[in-house]
Amino acid sequence: MNPDTLEPIRTQFSSYHPYTKNKLTAKPTILHPMAAEDQSAKTNADNAPSGLHEPAITASPIETEKTSTKTAAKKSKTTASKVNNGSSASKISEKLAKLGLRKDMDFVLHLPMRYEDETEIVNMRDASFRGGSSVQVEGIVSECDIQYRPRRQLVVTIADDTGQVVLRFLNFYGNQTKQMAVGIRIRARGELRHGFFGAEMVHPHYKVVNEGAPLPTALTPVYPSGEGLPQALLRKAIVNAMTRVHCHDTLSPARLSALGLQDFESSIRILHNPPSEVDQYSLIEREHPAWERMKFDELLAQQLSLKRAQISRRSKGANALPLVGELSNAFLLNLPFSLTKAQEKVLAEIRADLREAFPMQRLLQGDVGSGKTIVAALAAAQAIDNGFQAALMAPTEILAEQHFRKIAAWLEPLGVKTAWLTGSLKKKEKDAANALITSGEAQLVIGTHALIQDSVQFKKLGLVIVDEQHRFGVSQRLNLANKTEAGKVPHQLMMSATPIPRTLAMTYYADLEVSVIDELPPGRTPIVTRVIDQNRRDEVIARVQAAGQEGKQVYWVCPLIEESETLQLQTATDTHAMLAEALPELRVGLVHGRLKPAEKQATMEAFIRNESQVLVATTVIEVGVDVPNASLMVIEHAERFGLSQLHQLRGRVGRGAAASACLLLYQGPLGGTAKQRLATMRESNDGFEIARKDLELRGPGEFLGARQSGEAMLRFANLETDQWLVEKARNLADDLLKNDPATVIAHLERWLGYKEEFLRV
Repeated sequence: MNPDTLEPIRTQFSSYHPYTKNKLTAKPTILHPMAAEDQSAKTNADNAPSGLHEPAITASPIETEKTSTKTAAKKSKTTASKVNNGSSASKISEKLAKLGLRKDMDFVLHLPMRYEDETEIVNMRDASFRGGSSVQVEGIVSECDIQYRPRRQLVVTIADDTGQVVLRFLNFYGNQTKQMAVGIRIRARGELRHGFFGAEMVHPHYKVVNEGAPLPTALTPVYPSGEGLPQALLRKAIVNAMTRVHCHDTLSPARLSALGLQDFESSIRILHNPPSEVDQYSLIEREHPAWERMKFDELLAQQLSLKRAQISRRSKGANALPLVGELSNAFLLNLPFSLTKAQEKVLAEIRADLREAFPMQRLLQGDVGSGKTIVAALAAAQAIDNGFQAALMAPTEILAEQHFRKIAAWLEPLGVKTAWLTGSLKKKEKDAANALITSGEAQLVIGTHALIQDSVQFKKLGLVIVDEQHRFGVSQRLNLANKTEAGKVPHQLMMSATPIPRTLAMTYYADLEVSVIDELPPGRTPIVTRVIDQNRRDEVIARVQAAGQEGKQVYWVCPLIEESETLQLQTATDTHAMLAEALPELRVGLVHGRLKPAEKQATMEAFIRNESQVLVATTVIEVGVDVPNASLMVIEHAERFGLSQLHQLRGRVGRGAAASACLLLYQGPLGGTAKQRLATMRESNDGFEIARKDLELRGPGEFLGARQSGEAMLRFANLETDQWLVEKARNLADDLLKNDPATVIAHLERWLGYKEEFLRV
């Protein structure tokens, strides 16, 4: 390999250091946060407190390639050596990038996830009474053996004057037997438990020490890491990065005083390198003033970014759609039911937005069955009344088809031309649909991801409706929004059947207007939920048989198609065969993601027409499927589903007059979180309460799902406990955006940098 191929790697590293003034030459230095750039950096690193000192990593792949003034010596190095050095450094760089560590400030803001107390050595007799807790012991190796029963493992026994502890390594390298040879002094830290041979630690942290080696005087930080990134490497990288970064404060002393916050630099230094006198409890529980400052800054950056995105959108032009005309009025008059008060309220909010000459960006949320589809159809009717096209995009063909059937049945009798576009259509059908869309003859277009293909061109797109918006990535929503005339942005209505708790609406959705349908249409029957052990499966099948014989229909949901020994989940195909054999008098259908669209559609239509009484399905029926005669839902291996997914699946029944039930089959033993999920489902039908509990169990990142693709998550703030900081951050964000744009830019650059671009859609 030619040494010049290393050039991109070197350039990549150097770009992370804006403070570096040296220009790249033919033989540039690879710059990296692990590399001390000058002697002062080395001195500062050497003087770091003991909590940041770790034994050097042997042959670390991230060692800086040194630029030597001795050109002859430099040239004598082999090409292979250079390539290996560059390649290994690049691999470490890639691993660090996965953690979001690219620039010096990224390392500075890579804060500890917890702290370990390495300030105390516990003698082995006392340690033996602390089973189940983490302790640090020190002793001389008395035995070091590789054992083969029940599996290959390294077993090391260390002893002091009071007793002994066994260190057990199930995964180990051959050289560890030399590191921990008999007579070597070892300091080990880990969770102590009582095994067959007495007190033991499994895979403890350990180091070889000399007798009397000093202990740290303060807590040792433990950082979020990844494979191939040991703590010692991260600690050294962070110490070196801090020597190169000027941690100036983005907020003025007057603002800090008014907010009661600590300054930024001292906060950072306390968190990375806690002094011996620090209140350890407040540090570990993230209640220390230094943590409060980090949480506030993070929340402020999020609020600033979202509000800037909102301001940016409002600065763009959209076609005002003020007319609520003949179509909208006829539509309402022809409905066989009246809108609920909640539906009327959100419809008024949407209509007010559509009258504006800047693009609507509204999230319509409501519980399962609350009537979001009718509100979306009325919004589409307003766009059509004003001479514009409307598009509705759904994540699956089943959901898109449900929308098409329902909305076309409402609007086509009123003279509205609708078009249907999905990826499974034949070329001739796609071409025909595209022709209708391009000419403008199709006033309402409903489909899946196919709507965002380059070949699809709208004549006059005025409104985009995205159902289950959290299932679409940022770029997908942006592609559909861009399919309008130059200089104009269509109005956007995003729908979600997963209610968003107020704390999230104020933070992650601060850039959107939020409408909530908080009541169900009259006549909906409550769903009784039961949690049943898998061993009572025969009783459940008997219940299914009884329901089918009474003329009712049943869903039976399985989570996987293919066999998985590790998860031990019953497959949909096996369940279908089992139920078909057990219920010969009933017709059992099967639908899953691997079926061809035509087969899937035929199976669903048969179920809708009551030609099949039982539908075995994967989660493709999670949203949108509306069969009023279905009154029993069986969910197999319910412990494997998330709360919101269970609630969505349960919402497929209870849509008619018959009493409905949801049976959650589980396989024990259950973990703590699974128990809480199933208990919540049994006790509540309230989507907002379930969403609140789901947020509590999973945290905002997992709860929000695909909305966060590319978007900066909160790493430090907790929306449950730090709500008081959210309010302060919102208020300051409004003030800074109006009066101090320089501070806005400086703060966002520090906390978000390149990530802010993902908030622009």
